[in-house]
Amino acid sequence: MTRHNVPLGRIIGIPIGLDYSWFLIFGLLTWSLAASYYPAEFHGWAPALYWATGAATALLLFASVLLHELGHSVVALRYKIPVRSINLYIFGGVAEIGSEPPSAAAELAIAIAGPIVSLALAALFTLAKPFAAASAPLFGMAKYLAYMNMALFVFNLIPGYPLDGGRVFRAAVWGYTHNLRRATLIAANVGRFFGFVFIFVGVWQVFAGNLGGLWMAFIGWFLDNAASAQVHQLAFQGALAGHTVAQAMSGRCAAVPADLTLQQLVDEHILAGGQRCFLVNRGEATVGLMTLHRIKDVPRAQWPTTHTAQVMLPMENLKRIGPDTDVWSALQEMDRDGVNQLPVMTDGRVVGMLSREDVVTFLRTLRELGS
Repeated sequence: MTRHNVPLGRIIGIPIGLDYSWFLIFGLLTWSLAASYYPAEFHGWAPALYWATGAATALLLFASVLLHELGHSVVALRYKIPVRSINLYIFGGVAEIGSEPPSAAAELAIAIAGPIVSLALAALFTLAKPFAAASAPLFGMAKYLAYMNMALFVFNLIPGYPLDGGRVFRAAVWGYTHNLRRATLIAANVGRFFGFVFIFVGVWQVFAGNLGGLWMAFIGWFLDNAASAQVHQLAFQGALAGHTVAQAMSGRCAAVPADLTLQQLVDEHILAGGQRCFLVNRGEATVGLMTLHRIKDVPRAQWPTTHTAQVMLPMENLKRIGPDTDVWSALQEMDRDGVNQLPVMTDGRVVGMLSREDVVTFLRTLRELGS
């Protein structure tokens, strides 16, 4: 989970979190349901009942979104693809899949699983309406949730990447061309097209007097940005193709003794020398890695009495890469592990460090050379 999330726990081992933006959309949705939708559909309720039903409906809608994302996640796990987390945020939810699917068929199965869950929920709430007819609030909730889950099903099948429909489209192109990179580029550009369509229609509605068009334009902007990010990522990946970690890594981190205090480390090495990561040695052996992040986790008052060995990340817990690893794979490894740098090791020895800043610098050099 990121610091912008409120952790809710785990489901089938997957961390579930709420982005802070979720609270905004939850409040707006509850207000819209309680002040507009339910009073127009059902007359004569007490104000408190409108608000309670609105809040319950909003919660159940986000539960539906969570189930949608769990649909993707369960299928991904069946293909041995890790799922790092599921986050609910202002636009709904997203399952963070740890790697690309192994085949077009796997991509299709993972992509379609979420919309199938939404369709099943729409059918379930539709079937529940007759049984809830005796209670107006329950009937209203079932009616609204049936409609919204069907809307989620239809919307997500729009063939614009990164929507589920865009991923289905990418799977089809991948299966036809046998080229994931090309399929992703085509799907991302189609996604940008649909983003522009949403923006155009939304702005047109605003000028026609329908302020609801702002929401459509906002969704279009989001789609365009997400698809553009995918295009830029492909360009980034292409620029790094064929280059190894040995070409991009920096020199070795400075070595510091295990009994050095954090205060000495900060004063004598970080502030004086500008170093940001350090290998921790005990005698001739390297026993761990120290970074600024680990120092910041220790209260400043404890720096004079805390030694690097107490705070370091032990070598046995370190993810590591070899100098012959391609740079893109190393970046994916950092992303999977949530770290900003990796030690580069050969025959058990640290021969260098690769950080995200190193990759950016290397990419800038390649561009300056016209590579």
